[in-house]
Amino acid sequence: MEYVIEMLNIRKEFPGIVANDNITLRLAKGEIHALLGENGAGKSTLMNVLFGLYQPEKGEIKVKGQSVKITDPNVANDLGIGMVHQHFMLVKNFTVTENIILGNEPTSRGRINIAEAAEEVRKISEQYGLKVDPNAKIEDISVGMQQRVEILKTLYRGAEILIFDEPTAVLTPQEIIELIQILRKLVKEGKSIILITHKLKEIMEVCDQCTVIRKGVGIGTVKVADSSPKELAEMMVGRAVNFKTEKSDPSIGNDVLKINKLVVKDSREVPAVNELDLTVRAGEIVGIAGVDGNGQTELIEAITGLRKISSGSILLKDKEITGQTPRKITESGVGHIPEDRHKHGLVLDYSIGENMVLQTYYQKPYSSNGILNFKHIFDKARSLIKEFDVRTPNEHTPARALSGGNQQKAIIAREVDRSPDLLIAAQPTRGLDVGAIEFIHSKLIQERDNGKAVLLISLELDEVLNVSDRIAVIYEGRIVEILDAKETNEQELGILMAGGKSKREGGK
Repeated sequence: MEYVIEMLNIRKEFPGIVANDNITLRLAKGEIHALLGENGAGKSTLMNVLFGLYQPEKGEIKVKGQSVKITDPNVANDLGIGMVHQHFMLVKNFTVTENIILGNEPTSRGRINIAEAAEEVRKISEQYGLKVDPNAKIEDISVGMQQRVEILKTLYRGAEILIFDEPTAVLTPQEIIELIQILRKLVKEGKSIILITHKLKEIMEVCDQCTVIRKGVGIGTVKVADSSPKELAEMMVGRAVNFKTEKSDPSIGNDVLKINKLVVKDSREVPAVNELDLTVRAGEIVGIAGVDGNGQTELIEAITGLRKISSGSILLKDKEITGQTPRKITESGVGHIPEDRHKHGLVLDYSIGENMVLQTYYQKPYSSNGILNFKHIFDKARSLIKEFDVRTPNEHTPARALSGGNQQKAIIAREVDRSPDLLIAAQPTRGLDVGAIEFIHSKLIQERDNGKAVLLISLELDEVLNVSDRIAVIYEGRIVEILDAKETNEQELGILMAGGKSKREGGK
């Protein structure tokens, strides 16, 4: 078989940790090859070695049968290797074309020829069905479109081998469907793809081969057609994984959160939440289902005090919390797992231990007379790291050094440990592997069973269906229907999320 890439016995070390231990991966021409592993298993590290961002301690890389030394990304580009990173590398106030040609600008008589470049971008965009406007500004286009710009960047530079790092982590369900079509088109046009992911559904749908790594060690490569999600999950986690969330019927208590006629405006002063009503009771999980951008973010920010409310009221256990400061709201019994863990969940340069007490550092025993007691802080952090299986060298490690999944577990540990009356979980499993998802779902259900109210906001429909007791569908800033999770399905929710009508009467 003709391999376009062979990574043979790759070893990559960082101080105190072996990230890749003797891993082999072979990519055949014209195939989509999945690289599967838990958060922090070493997937991105291995691909950063291939892209020249890291140098391996041991091992050999071959491109089309020839042994090569990839000392930096420019060498990778010259060898026809392109990488679409999980966190996009785009200049927000540049146009699509300006971003694509950056560092590789076509010139005539010493001047950059933007018109010629835009035409070239348009041609490539059409060839691969990417449908991107070359003259649009990055700040004005959706996340899905920005990702297409990243793909175009690699194609413009002549990449034959494309590495996608967790490409669906930030996309809506519709954008994921479109991306899968794009991947198929790329392969049809002769490209070869490595797809870093932990979403088993996508692997089964689009990949030919799958290499699994666990805790930095290669577990094996399987042909996807001969495998199953169950088998892949077991290879990845090292044990049987339960895909169906086990939970008993809820034991419902009093109203904890009561929202009446809430209006919240977005940054353009347009109502993003529009006269919204919602109640969440003790002992239940209410899931909010909706297409991204229908007011979910503004609703969460309003409840947690991060955004001003135009009108309406928010009651927590019959007490008004409308317009209070985030700290006051936190202290009155609200926990918040934010949708953007880097922006609102962590201080990345603080240690993981310090991040664990961000909500409580000013209280005893963590401080006394304004002086922090680091012994208590780090003792607490150690116990939470153990309980929530946060994979980190120790509690003093900076938060930014952890994988995305372990950063998420740290936030969840901090919020759940406080056992708030209302726990708001926004995209709690975004970018997490099946083992971590199973763990986090069990923690949310545990909170519910402890008599707490849980508000779950997620773009993953199967998560909303699996974990919620009731599902509130949000469309254009309003709750249009509230359904029993056991009595609905993806089709019905999909119709309501798109602004259609349910076939049933009533529903609330």
